[in-house]
Amino acid sequence: MIIRVRAPEGMFRIEVGVEDTLAQLLEKLAPAMKAPGPDAILLSRDVAHRGLLAEFERSVVSLGLKHGDMLFATVAPSARPSVEPSPAPAAASAGPAAASRSVVQEQVDSQLERDGGLIKRQRDGRMCKHGGNSMCEYCMPIEPYDKGYLEEKGVKHMSFQAHLRKILTNHKIRGDISGGLPPNVPFPLEDPDYRVRAGCLSGHAPWPAGICSKCQPSAITLQRQPFRMVDNVEFSSPDIVDRLLAFWRATRCQRFGLLYGRYDVSPDVPLGIKAVVEAIYEPAQSWEPDGVRVAVESDAFAREVARADAVAEACGMRIVGMIFTDLTPAAEPGKVLYRRHADSYFLTSLECRLAAFMQLRSPNACRWARGGRFGSKFVTCCVGGNQDGDVDISAWQLSNSAMAMLAADLIVPSSQPSKMCVQEPTATRYVPDVFYKYTNEYNLPVTANAKPAFPVEYLLVNLTHGFPLAASSAFGSDSPFAIENREHVQQPQTLGALKRHVEAAAGSPARLAALLADFHLLVYLAGLDILGADEIRLAARVVREPAEAAVAGQQLMESPGWQTLALMLREASDSDLGGASSMATRGSDVPDSLASVSSRPASSEPGAAAGAGSRWACRHCTFENSAAADSCDMCALPRD
Repeated sequence: MIIRVRAPEGMFRIEVGVEDTLAQLLEKLAPAMKAPGPDAILLSRDVAHRGLLAEFERSVVSLGLKHGDMLFATVAPSARPSVEPSPAPAAASAGPAAASRSVVQEQVDSQLERDGGLIKRQRDGRMCKHGGNSMCEYCMPIEPYDKGYLEEKGVKHMSFQAHLRKILTNHKIRGDISGGLPPNVPFPLEDPDYRVRAGCLSGHAPWPAGICSKCQPSAITLQRQPFRMVDNVEFSSPDIVDRLLAFWRATRCQRFGLLYGRYDVSPDVPLGIKAVVEAIYEPAQSWEPDGVRVAVESDAFAREVARADAVAEACGMRIVGMIFTDLTPAAEPGKVLYRRHADSYFLTSLECRLAAFMQLRSPNACRWARGGRFGSKFVTCCVGGNQDGDVDISAWQLSNSAMAMLAADLIVPSSQPSKMCVQEPTATRYVPDVFYKYTNEYNLPVTANAKPAFPVEYLLVNLTHGFPLAASSAFGSDSPFAIENREHVQQPQTLGALKRHVEAAAGSPARLAALLADFHLLVYLAGLDILGADEIRLAARVVREPAEAAVAGQQLMESPGWQTLALMLREASDSDLGGASSMATRGSDVPDSLASVSSRPASSEPGAAAGAGSRWACRHCTFENSAAADSCDMCALPRD
């Protein structure tokens, strides 16, 4: 039965059995009231506490209590904590301020926090009537979130730091905010959460057995996010994208890659941030003319990405986003179809779900947010055709609401690319009401129900992209190494290819350092498990400290791991090294069906490589499969 208890802390509903004693009732009530213990609670039948219930060993039924009865409780004054100030409570009272100092955020955020953020304006010759040492409303600096300035510059989404300054203005915090959150000021930012709140103290059974208005999420109204975590995506060199496009030019199939680089200040947007891309890593994937398949939730993908992340960290970089192609040749030579536009879609619902999933895996550390995290700086780039039929890049992010809806399992892709479906509620999934606003044909705002589906544009935040005027990539090797996972297009990463690559250095530390300025080569060396972690960091020093590249190259050549690798390459013949692909050397990272790829030209007979009996070559794509497979692991076509 349920016993209602009214206390200064609120109303509680305590569930007890007919044989439970009064002491057991108090044990259940103490955590809800945050009392030091059951003995500290004074329980009575009236609000004045004139007759206390003190027969703790008697059952609640024998005391005359029945289902729905109300009792009144309070904590004994002698059991309450002291109100005298002490060092510990004083430190605890700093709450958000103390917690914010322990968060390690991106260096670019700390750099922008030291900036005052004001936009300086020149003296207006027509409107300013004062002297050169004075200011007026027409020439005084304005805030980075000024609506008129952003509309004048065509900025649809203000930067994250400008959004933060706008919120902090309500707390009268302006200028340099590098000191962090002042004491007694609540966290200004918090990620939306559309899940049922756990640990509700209203006295009902935990979800899914019970729910109340305090723990259920509120209704969701989708609208355009006014800010963006990253404002611009900059590819440090056109060759980075060109090598990705080379795969499509050779196969007419799509490709997926992960972007590695760093975050820097964007001068084009007030307090803006740009993602500088230095390399594209291509994980294991199945490619087709109309898309790719990547097992992003598999252990093999996690290990592969962890290896690339470790190399990037040694180079002073990190993963900043992902990129994929969506190109279809047009009838006119050298042109591609213009498929993604306002009348179709910019990102499909499936791509939006993948982008939100990857953003959830890469949260943004923020000391101004409750929990130390807010949004994500992970970007999504799509290489497609523009209205002129040329190859172009579009950059996007998913809003914080999209990330929260995916985390709460509220959305699922639909068969219509431009629509995202809202999940149906189940016994364990609570789905709140979801709405979105649009302008109808009479130019009036209308609120519509998002169930069963709504346009994906309500989840998107568009970014700008570009290339620097002077290309200068950190991985500027003049002799690039083969890209990973391209064995099926006769571009394998093998020990034989590594031997020929290293021999080009001719024993010169400076030449070796120039060859090591290649992200794909560094990841391949890390996957061989011959060089230790310290030697990988020494090789990455070539990228991190270009001025010391020759010294790092000399130290690497003298290291035990590199001498072991050099000895192994020197003693083995090219025939011994030619067929050992990088995927085969990585043990269990890749399934057996992907561990060996035919090295013969695609024009040779399909059955020529199947004579060994243990494997068979696909007659459609020449990929070698295990004997037990009935269909090709690469193109999914049948064996016969």
